[in-house]
Amino acid sequence: MEKALSNITVLDLTRVLAGPYCTMMLADYGANVIKIEMPGKGDDTRAMGPKKNDYSMYYAYVNRGKKGITLNLKSEEGKKLFLEMVKKADVVVENYR
Repeated sequence: MEKALSNITVLDLTRVLAGPYCTMMLADYGANVIKIEMPGKGDDTRAMGPKKNDYSMYYAYVNRGKKGITLNLKSEEGKKLFLEMVKKADVVVENYR
């Protein structure tokens, strides 16, 4: 059975709580969610507990059903790649300050 958002692509630039939870729900409804994280660091929740085998269970929970990539948005190449991705996406979600 096809889910309600199966034809929607979401770029997920969120971190910590509300944003990842929002995009988790979009993924649960079938959206193709692509989580974009900083190289070498990733989302802050990767360090949060509880952990199993040094892997954050919280991170796993709120990022289930998503695809993930790293992209340096501070570099010119990273910005260019991101803008190309935006052209093909339906939604961009971010929760920066």
